[in-house]
Amino acid sequence: MKIHLTFLRKKLSLAVIFCSTGLTFAQTNVFDDIISQSPDHTYLTIALQQEGLAGALQDQSQTLTVFAPTNDAFEALADELNTDIAGLLALPNLSDILLYHVIGTSNLSSSLSNGQLLSPLNVSNTVKISITLDGVYANHAEVSTADLTANNGVVHVIDEVILPNETVVDLGLNNPGFEILVTAIIEQGLVPVLSDPFEKYTVLAPTDEAFIALLTALNITAEQLLGTPDLTDILLYHVLNSEVEAADLSNGMLPVPINDFNTLKVTIDDNGLIFFNQAQVITGDIFASNGVVHALNSVLLPYKTVVDVAIDNDFTYLTTALIQEKLLPTLTNPLGSFTVFAPTNSAFEAIADLLNTDIAGLLALPNLTDILLYHVAPGTLESTDLVNGPLTMISGDDAIINTTGGVAINQATVTSANIEGFNGIVHVINQVILPFTANIENFENSAVTTYPNPSSTHIQLNGVENAQIRVVAMNSSEVMNYSYDGNPINISKLESGVYFIYISNEQIQQVVRFIKQ
Repeated sequence: MKIHLTFLRKKLSLAVIFCSTGLTFAQTNVFDDIISQSPDHTYLTIALQQEGLAGALQDQSQTLTVFAPTNDAFEALADELNTDIAGLLALPNLSDILLYHVIGTSNLSSSLSNGQLLSPLNVSNTVKISITLDGVYANHAEVSTADLTANNGVVHVIDEVILPNETVVDLGLNNPGFEILVTAIIEQGLVPVLSDPFEKYTVLAPTDEAFIALLTALNITAEQLLGTPDLTDILLYHVLNSEVEAADLSNGMLPVPINDFNTLKVTIDDNGLIFFNQAQVITGDIFASNGVVHALNSVLLPYKTVVDVAIDNDFTYLTTALIQEKLLPTLTNPLGSFTVFAPTNSAFEAIADLLNTDIAGLLALPNLTDILLYHVAPGTLESTDLVNGPLTMISGDDAIINTTGGVAINQATVTSANIEGFNGIVHVINQVILPFTANIENFENSAVTTYPNPSSTHIQLNGVENAQIRVVAMNSSEVMNYSYDGNPINISKLESGVYFIYISNEQIQQVVRFIKQ
């Protein structure tokens, strides 16, 4: 899809040269009659003469296009390089810079098109033409006056000096496998932003395969994707306004992209693989002059997911646990569908107290991943979709839903329901729920076991003879607390369900589980 605009042709204030008879000299070449006569191009004139390039622009046999930076543009470049005009004119590559502004063909504004790549006399890089709603650009430089013609070509005045440096845009253009991304960047008019040689960017670049996977999942065509109204927001969600190398990343980091509607979530798994949200970095640290590119195997979408619901609503312990257990790539998948039962911070503190530990001890549980996944069900289930009976969680274990007098899952009550995320829904619960298969052991391991298990009348502890014991139900209520002397524990009066025995003496600190039939 091309964008064609009619350029506003601004007249450059040129000195009109009269001979003694009052006749006006005809224009002959781009240097003598346009550049050197313009009070706004003094530095360009001096530079061309100093580098011996004026003659090439005076050649009547040539047909040229010159992108002519103003004096202000040269002064801005000198400031960026922390020098002055004299220092700028002393640059050893000044000739290469000047030749990068000259095209060996005549290109009037009417012949330019968005995404066009012009080949300058300095062939080390192309000049990227962008035509946007804001104006016409050569790389990051805006054309302020177009179509100043002479016999041997045309001059377009620009407000920045352009440099032949390889930018993050050039990395996309020069490396196969990023055609869809580059096309989208061009179509959305982002080339002037990303080709600025004095900015620093980190570009998270989905491959063509990543885009094709998204198109397939959404059942749309590339043309439909390019016509998406929020495509610019999607693209800018892939760009950080600083250079961040792979070594600068850490697990749980939340970088803010240029599209700051949402943060990015960084995961570094146990194998050292790096993820931004659900997307894995398949090639990192591809360097350009103005930043770094990390290639991704999936397209990022800036929409708020169930993870963002937890982050934005200050579920600190839940968020910390999800980050620690490297579960963000799963739950940030924008094309996934999840129902999350989210325990509050108070719920985490209560289960820590129940286990006679603190939050750090809770986060050190060896089966913490299983516990967290026991709080997530596949699909998007609003509170009205929940029915009495078992609900299989993505951990593979069943939780029990009870809708009598509200909504409960196992012993936990839903205190706030139906908080929507882009990829699912969150229900807040007042307790941490535990899978029946959980083997919760804190402190040091020991050989204490329960038998028979399950049982309807008595259980025996094997491996301990004297200890203080507390028996706690799944609803966190304490049902027994006494000094155990080795005799069987009478559980006949307990209701059927899952219970935990907290065992403590000078040698043992352990939690074991039993089932009352």
